[in-house]
Amino acid sequence: MALWKDDDALFGIAKQELFPALVGDVLDKLGLLQQFLPPSIKPLDSKMVVIGRAMPVLEADVYGEKIDEGSNALLRKPFGLMFEALDSLQRNEIYVCSGASPRYALWGGLMTTRASRLGAAGAVVNGYTRDTNEVLRFNYPIFGMGTYAQDQGPRGKVLDYRIPILFDQTIIKPGDIIYGDLDGVIVIPQEVETEAFTKAIEKCRGEQRVKEALEKGMSSKEAFETFGIM
Repeated sequence: MALWKDDDALFGIAKQELFPALVGDVLDKLGLLQQFLPPSIKPLDSKMVVIGRAMPVLEADVYGEKIDEGSNALLRKPFGLMFEALDSLQRNEIYVCSGASPRYALWGGLMTTRASRLGAAGAVVNGYTRDTNEVLRFNYPIFGMGTYAQDQGPRGKVLDYRIPILFDQTIIKPGDIIYGDLDGVIVIPQEVETEAFTKAIEKCRGEQRVKEALEKGMSSKEAFETFGIM
């Protein structure tokens, strides 16, 4: 039986008791060794924590806001399907975007306004963000490679969303849990989320008992023999 009743409860436990590194250790034990996104993906502010369900977005480079040549009508549409993807965000979902080169910003201030209004949990992009001062005023969790003002309008389009995407070496599927802080962003596949978080919670609470015992003077050898954790 799960230690939580719904996503709100799980995400609350994660924010209060856990951290991505701990969940990553558990996933390693489960044989899932490629679940962390690249170390270049950092929060816009060091105190930001993001957790929610992935809403994957596939971006691609283009060379013009409207491209009349070719057979794909989507290229004649400014930003491609970005507005549809953004407007589809639901409560506790995270806009997760990959596929483009790092030549322009994939997230900005107006996107933050819309996403926060929809109750979405944040954004994680494989590239840059912009409108930094505006975004920081929201205190809204945004993760990416850093800040860069160049606009995606004439340089990139969203080709599709709510589909599996590849983010560096990690596959992200719709509904996977995304969990990130200053140390990194991890992807927890839906099929192992209950086992992963249950073991992470048990490990965290066990480590707290070990810490309390050590603070009271117990030796590390005795603590390991007693609790099996160190």
